[in-house]
Amino acid sequence: MLSLQFCGMGLDKKELMAQLADRLQHSDRLAVRAQLEAREAARSLATESEKKEDGRAAIEYGSLATGQAARARRVQEEIGALTAFRDADLPRFNRRTPVALGAIVDVRTEDETGYDERTFFLLPVGAGTELTGPGGDGFLSVITPASPVGRALMGRRTGDCIEVTLAGEVHEWEVLDVA
Repeated sequence: MLSLQFCGMGLDKKELMAQLADRLQHSDRLAVRAQLEAREAARSLATESEKKEDGRAAIEYGSLATGQAARARRVQEEIGALTAFRDADLPRFNRRTPVALGAIVDVRTEDETGYDERTFFLLPVGAGTELTGPGGDGFLSVITPASPVGRALMGRRTGDCIEVTLAGEVHEWEVLDVA
């Protein structure tokens, strides 16, 4: 966990978004490669005798290729949305500012083992991606406004408590800081 207090709020959001863009581009390359390999596999099963025996496999490879193409398109759309957001004027946050897109938020939860603190970066895309802090110190989890955590945090301020339902279990979190 990367605490905003620990970092002295010296996080470079554009650098973090560039890290996310790199991860998305890597995912895009993997999807394109998987699509090409699946299409080639479907074509290689296209000999006359194999068509009869392996027709189902050819159809499955074709479907896999179509799915990977759709995945690549979605990732390209995410890269475009992230680039547009990164190139816009990023909002500035402080302890009194409500959480919105572009905010880095520290939260604390308590369970039977004690306190746990987490840091989230609220962005339009990239939900579930874990980014590393400056110099590889700590990590941040990317969330979007569509996620349960993102929905719960939107509009909250430092000191607010939120309830988040994850995997059917209700968690109460306190917003420690917004940057």
